[in-house]
Amino acid sequence: MMQDLLSLIFEPYIFVPLIYPGLIVAFLLLLLVIWLERKIAAKVQLRYGPLYVLKPLGGVIQLVADLLRYLFQEPIIPRATDKLAFITTPILLFATSYLPAIALPVGPNFTAIRSDLSLLLVLALSTLGPIFTLVMGWASNNKFSLIGGVREGYLVVSYEIPMFLSALSMAVLYDSLDLIEIAEAQKGMWGILLNPLAALTMLILIYMSTSKFPFEIPEAESEIVAGPYTEYSGILYGLVMGASYIKMYVLSLLFAILFLGGWNPVPSFMASDPILPGVLVFIKAFIIIFIGIFFRAVYPRFRIDQAMNIGWRLTLPMSILSIILSLLIVWLGGV
Repeated sequence: MMQDLLSLIFEPYIFVPLIYPGLIVAFLLLLLVIWLERKIAAKVQLRYGPLYVLKPLGGVIQLVADLLRYLFQEPIIPRATDKLAFITTPILLFATSYLPAIALPVGPNFTAIRSDLSLLLVLALSTLGPIFTLVMGWASNNKFSLIGGVREGYLVVSYEIPMFLSALSMAVLYDSLDLIEIAEAQKGMWGILLNPLAALTMLILIYMSTSKFPFEIPEAESEIVAGPYTEYSGILYGLVMGASYIKMYVLSLLFAILFLGGWNPVPSFMASDPILPGVLVFIKAFIIIFIGIFFRAVYPRFRIDQAMNIGWRLTLPMSILSIILSLLIVWLGGV
């Protein structure tokens, strides 16, 4: 019976959405990454950071204490809000941040949804989250929340097109929209070496789309408090805070598959193992996340106009050039 249960758990349509890269690993990573982000920022700024919850291990379970506080704290719903939208949008935002993970392969034969268009599916699902951030700003009936939601809208239109183009440049390079085929094509050379321009563009846009420093613009305590999240408290605030980290995790996995060879260089005779390829993809994705949380400690927040200039005047031309570079490499027979 136990063997049958384990076999069922390791079925891709259960293992991928539930365990890895699904909810369980996403929640564990959420606890670790926020703690690590606070610790790195504290070290750079010469202060302690989280310490007193499990002090011998540097306060590593501080986020567990925070989570318990969010769970038992009373969520305050202001009288003037649109209550249905106010309550449901944080839940939908968190769910849609995690949703693209179901289409991400974690091995050559290990994915919940095998599709020839899996890259487009992941990109399409990743566009759903910002809609709910805009709705949160409107539903709160608060001018600071509304301004924060509008800022999110400005950022969305400036980063989504370049992100799609930089990701699709790899589809052009490998003549496929199937993420498994793209990863398998990188056995000889990783995509970041063939098209570093697309990788750099995608990396910048991952941090912009997840509102990480220096792009934490929808919420800015100096002028609009917490932006779209100003009126939220309790578990509702916990969900909106965690959503950006989950999205960063999912997009980092996508980056690892597109540009860092996915599960390569796992030997071919071990590629069918459901654990080792996934662990390698996770390590590569965690490096991307680590770079992002390090930026939080060393860069100041951009103004909205500066961020939009980066989107339209820097990353858009770079993404177009990355497609041209992919076409040139294919024409020269480089792949």
